[in-house]
Amino acid sequence: MLEKYMDSYKALIIIPVIVTIIAVGVIAFNGIEEEIELKGGSIAVLELNEPMSSSSLENQLKSSLNKQGLSVNEVDVVSNSGKDVTVQMESEINSTAFDNALAGKGNISSYNAIGPVLSEEAMVQVYWAMAFAFIFMSMTVFIIFRELGPSLGVILAAGSDIIIAIAGMSIFNIPLSIASVGALLMLIGYSVDTDILLTTRILKRSEGTVVERAKEAIKTGMTMSIGAIATMVVLYVVTIVMIPDASTLSDIAAVLMIGLIADILTTWVMNLGILRWYVERKK
Repeated sequence: MLEKYMDSYKALIIIPVIVTIIAVGVIAFNGIEEEIELKGGSIAVLELNEPMSSSSLENQLKSSLNKQGLSVNEVDVVSNSGKDVTVQMESEINSTAFDNALAGKGNISSYNAIGPVLSEEAMVQVYWAMAFAFIFMSMTVFIIFRELGPSLGVILAAGSDIIIAIAGMSIFNIPLSIASVGALLMLIGYSVDTDILLTTRILKRSEGTVVERAKEAIKTGMTMSIGAIATMVVLYVVTIVMIPDASTLSDIAAVLMIGLIADILTTWVMNLGILRWYVERKK
């Protein structure tokens, strides 16, 4: 069964490539939402005197801020547990104007306004973090294998994994934030780990046939992946059900779930096909 699967190595390479191209199209067409710390704006944590519905509070704040001559297009209540509320606004509003808009209905526990300059610097840091992660990952892979084909396979698989994960964020409206960027960086590490496992088992070991070595690697790698996905599912469900205000945790879990599922495709389909093609060419 596995031997027939590996004999179709061209299809193994093409299918994930098509999925990756579709993912790029999704990102380009649909875009991806950015959190306040990356796009700029204001975020306030409030303690209300009496519980209010999210829509009522949003309408009051937007109306009051506009009456003060401030152009506020969007006010979002991102969490509401009765009296404890978190509000986000796309505009940079000073705390005095926001307090006036609150009209004595509660107190501001914390307030943070992020201007366009700071948000632009944050995005630059995100790009540098991703770039350095790929650069050092590429250097490490080339040092380990010292062969172009397998090294490119690892790099392509990791890159496709991240692209598919970002497309998943776009589809499921998971915002790009410092936390989700951290999850993407973790995915790079995990993807490289499984790819190195597969490449080492097939190229560095001599016992058994290529198919037997691949089968052994798949058993180990799939056990790791299924275990990691199950852990993220539990974290996501527990966060949504028991800690609904901890959206950061649920976002991290969701990004990792998408990326780990994508890693099964990019590692055990695409990279396996690349390695099979490489072994055939070396014969």
